Amino acid sequence: IDKWLWAVRIFKTRNLATENCRMSRVLVGGEPAKPSRTVRLGDIITVKKPPLTLTYRVDGLIEKRVSAPEASHNVTNLTPPEELERVKKIHENAFFLRDRGAGRPTKKERRDLDKLTS
Repeated sequence: IDKWLWAVRIFKTRNLATENCRMSRVLVGGEPAKPSRTVRLGDIITVKKPPLTLTYRVDGLIEKRVSAPEASHNVTNLTPPEELERVKKIHENAFFLRDRGAGRPTKKERRDLDKLTS
Protein backbone atom coordinates (compact mmCIF):
# COMPACT_ATOMS: atom_id res chain seq x y z
CA ILE A 1 0.00 0.00 0.00
CA ASP A 2 2.88 2.39 0.69
CA LYS A 3 4.10 2.05 -2.89
CA TRP A 4 0.61 2.68 -4.29
CA LEU A 5 0.07 5.75 -2.07
CA TRP A 6 3.35 7.17 -3.36
CA ALA A 7 2.64 6.22 -7.00
CA VAL A 8 -0.74 8.02 -7.07
CA ARG A 9 0.80 11.07 -5.39
CA ILE A 10 -1.06 10.99 -2.08
CA PHE A 11 2.35 11.21 -0.37
CA LYS A 12 5.38 13.03 -1.74
CA THR A 13 7.82 10.26 -0.83
CA ARG A 14 7.48 6.54 -0.30
CA ASN A 15 9.16 6.93 3.08
CA LEU A 16 6.36 9.30 4.19
CA ALA A 17 3.77 6.76 3.05
CA THR A 18 5.53 4.01 5.02
CA GLU A 19 5.80 6.14 8.17
CA ASN A 20 2.11 7.07 8.02
CA CYS A 21 1.16 3.40 7.66
CA ARG A 22 3.27 2.53 10.71
CA MET A 23 1.60 5.33 12.71
CA SER A 24 -1.85 3.87 11.82
CA ARG A 25 -2.80 6.97 9.82
CA VAL A 26 -3.66 4.85 6.78
CA LEU A 27 -6.79 2.72 7.04
CA VAL A 28 -8.09 0.20 4.52
CA GLY A 29 -11.72 -0.70 5.08
CA GLY A 30 -11.58 1.00 8.47
CA GLU A 31 -8.62 -1.05 9.75
CA PRO A 32 -5.00 0.12 10.08
CA ALA A 33 -2.85 -1.04 7.18
CA LYS A 34 0.77 -2.16 7.30
CA PRO A 35 3.03 -0.76 4.57
CA SER A 36 3.29 -4.20 2.94
CA ARG A 37 -0.47 -4.73 2.63
CA THR A 38 -1.68 -5.62 -0.86
CA VAL A 39 -4.00 -3.10 -2.50
CA ARG A 40 -7.05 -4.39 -4.37
CA LEU A 41 -9.37 -2.69 -6.85
CA GLY A 42 -12.29 -1.07 -5.06
CA ASP A 43 -10.53 -0.75 -1.68
CA ILE A 44 -11.55 2.31 0.33
CA ILE A 45 -8.46 3.97 1.80
CA THR A 46 -8.65 6.60 4.53
CA VAL A 47 -5.59 8.77 5.11
CA LYS A 48 -5.35 10.97 8.20
CA LYS A 49 -3.30 14.09 7.51
CA PRO A 50 -4.10 16.32 10.48
CA PRO A 51 -6.24 18.37 10.56
CA LEU A 52 -8.06 16.56 7.77
CA THR A 53 -9.06 13.01 6.91
CA LEU A 54 -8.99 12.08 3.23
CA THR A 55 -10.87 9.15 1.69
CA TYR A 56 -9.94 7.48 -1.60
CA ARG A 57 -11.13 4.54 -3.72
CA VAL A 58 -8.63 2.38 -5.63
CA ASP A 59 -9.55 2.41 -9.34
CA GLY A 60 -6.28 1.08 -10.74
CA LEU A 61 -3.13 -0.63 -9.57
CA ILE A 62 0.22 0.94 -10.39
CA GLU A 63 3.69 0.45 -8.92
CA LYS A 64 5.67 3.23 -10.55
CA ARG A 65 5.15 6.93 -9.97
CA VAL A 66 3.47 8.56 -12.95
CA SER A 67 2.41 12.08 -13.89
CA ALA A 68 -0.47 13.62 -11.95
CA PRO A 69 -3.00 13.34 -14.83
CA GLU A 70 -2.18 9.63 -15.25
CA ALA A 71 -2.27 9.02 -11.49
CA SER A 72 -5.77 10.52 -11.26
CA HIS A 73 -7.09 7.62 -13.39
CA ASN A 74 -6.10 5.16 -10.67
CA VAL A 75 -7.70 6.86 -7.67
CA THR A 76 -11.01 8.58 -6.87
CA ASN A 77 -11.17 11.15 -4.08
CA LEU A 78 -14.23 10.41 -1.92
CA THR A 79 -13.47 13.04 0.75
CA PRO A 80 -16.69 14.85 1.72
CA PRO A 81 -16.77 18.52 0.63
CA GLU A 82 -17.61 19.56 4.21
CA GLU A 83 -14.22 18.23 5.36
CA LEU A 84 -12.37 20.28 2.75
CA GLU A 85 -14.42 23.40 3.57
CA ARG A 86 -13.66 23.01 7.28
CA VAL A 87 -9.92 22.96 6.61
CA LYS A 88 -10.20 25.90 4.22
CA LYS A 89 -11.92 27.97 6.94
CA ILE A 90 -9.23 27.09 9.47
CA HIS A 91 -6.50 28.30 7.11
CA GLU A 92 -8.42 31.48 6.22
CA ASN A 93 -8.88 32.37 9.90
CA ALA A 94 -5.23 31.72 10.65
CA PHE A 95 -4.07 34.14 7.97
CA PHE A 96 -6.48 36.91 9.03
CA LEU A 97 -5.04 36.99 12.54
CA ARG A 98 -1.94 38.74 11.26
CA ASP A 99 -1.75 42.23 9.75
CA ARG A 100 -0.61 42.29 6.16
CA GLY A 101 2.98 43.46 5.80
CA ALA A 102 3.77 42.93 9.48
CA GLY A 103 6.80 40.80 8.60
CA ARG A 104 7.65 37.25 9.40
CA PRO A 105 5.70 35.61 12.25
CA THR A 106 7.57 35.13 15.50
CA LYS A 107 8.21 31.67 16.88
CA LYS A 108 5.30 32.07 19.32
CA GLU A 109 2.95 33.21 16.55
CA ARG A 110 3.97 30.25 14.37
CA ARG A 111 3.27 27.85 17.23
CA ASP A 112 -0.15 29.44 17.78
CA LEU A 113 -0.92 29.08 14.06
CA ASP A 114 0.15 25.42 14.18
CA LYS A 115 -2.21 24.82 17.13
CA LEU A 116 -5.10 26.24 15.10
CA THR A 117 -4.43 24.04 12.09
CA SER A 118 -3.78 20.75 13.90
